[in-house]
Amino acid sequence: MRAAALLATGTAAAWAAPALAPVVPGVAAALRLPTRCALPGAVAITFDDGPHPQGTPAVLAALATMGAWATFFLVGERVRRDPGLAAEIAAAGHAVGVHGDRHRTLLRLGPRALEDDLARAAATIADATGTVPVLHRAPYGIYSPVALRAVRARGWTPLLWSRWGRDWTRRATPASVASKVAGALETGDVLLLHDADDYSAPGCWRATAGALPRILDAIAAAGLRPVPLAGAADVTHAPGR
Repeated sequence: MRAAALLATGTAAAWAAPALAPVVPGVAAALRLPTRCALPGAVAITFDDGPHPQGTPAVLAALATMGAWATFFLVGERVRRDPGLAAEIAAAGHAVGVHGDRHRTLLRLGPRALEDDLARAAATIADATGTVPVLHRAPYGIYSPVALRAVRARGWTPLLWSRWGRDWTRRATPASVASKVAGALETGDVLLLHDADDYSAPGCWRATAGALPRILDAIAAAGLRPVPLAGAADVTHAPGR
């Protein structure tokens, strides 16, 4: 059964399908969950979980040094803690998206709680950055059928990734993060990184910030350019176009 049809059944398997999307590309494609950048000759560096008082400035500085732009999926509760830092992200020319109001799996939220989470996150991010977000990434990349419908009903585009640095672990180093996320890069790759440690290993943002110069060098060596993602037209679930 096609994943889209499976979602309509309301069965346990229907609920399991979106949860597999971050690790099974075929499921992401069947659910029309973008994992790639559609802009020719480009890759997208994305950061989840911020803003963070130390991690975000370190990442912004590394990007500015190399003249690169990225997309930051922000958490509402973290933006309320430091709205000025969220504003800095947007003012520097980076794109912003929604990573939820609180960082929790959407599988546990009913329709009303989910709608409240999305609405509060969107309002918080828009107030702080002056930008109305149109991209969404679920915490852990895990969607439920209800969450997918709610995100799309708002006119938002859910976005996963094609490569991740596993930078949220205690063992992550700049070398390990760069190797995992930027080895053998291809046009259209969406790179998943984190500029915060509020929901992961303490201090793990240091490995990410340290890896960024290597990642940006690898992008340039591959003849590609890092771009911010403005919306649905910039992403795709196809291997590239």
